[in-house]
Amino acid sequence: MQNRWFYTLAPPALLIFSWQLLALVINSALLPAPFEVFSVLWQAITTGELLPNLGITLARLLVSFFIAMTIGTAIGIILGLRKPLDRFFDSWLIIFLNIPALVTIILCYVWFGLTEAAAILAIVINKLPNVVVTLREGTRALNKDYFEMAESYNFSRAKIIKHVILPQLHPFLIAAARSGLALIWKIVLVVELLGRSDGMGYQLHLFFQLFDVASIMAYTIAFVTVIQMIELIILKPLDRRAQRWRR
Repeated sequence: MQNRWFYTLAPPALLIFSWQLLALVINSALLPAPFEVFSVLWQAITTGELLPNLGITLARLLVSFFIAMTIGTAIGIILGLRKPLDRFFDSWLIIFLNIPALVTIILCYVWFGLTEAAAILAIVINKLPNVVVTLREGTRALNKDYFEMAESYNFSRAKIIKHVILPQLHPFLIAAARSGLALIWKIVLVVELLGRSDGMGYQLHLFFQLFDVASIMAYTIAFVTVIQMIELIILKPLDRRAQRWRR
């Protein structure tokens, strides 16, 4: 238990120490010290400026994440099970994987207007190919022996999905979810910066115009902290629970 806390707290402590040391050496407004940044963060929280924008951005992130994971998982499994479909759509996947996120965002805003639906669509389109590819590879790696065993015991389709397919796909689902969070929150900020009048991305754009580095870093810390909490409180426990059958 002590080792677990050490490996959880030691990296951020080392980062803050290195940050403080570097700020002292550089002694520039371009790299404010940790105390200054955390003071700005606390002020933004107490004045009620940060939390509404953080909530708006998180709402966009969670909606986009749920849509991309649901659709991407379904498509990935279908492509993994159906080789003709996989061969047909493989080049499409490569194209979408290589289209820059910025291009997709701009086109969605141009075609559908500066609306919330266009913003969500742009985020989903950028994340969807990654989920599809990850789950397709996971489906290809399914152990066929388990399917034969399930058939010999007359498992229903629902039981096969629950007890054969999903346990084997779980590592790929977790990988898609973790990489999805890391990718989506960055895309959300760009979407907000280009076409929204609220959210963390919009606020960061304002701070950039003012060259307010302390506020930029404070808002970044707030959002990264929330994403880390989602990882530690939700994703990691789910991962440990679903991996129990392997022990």
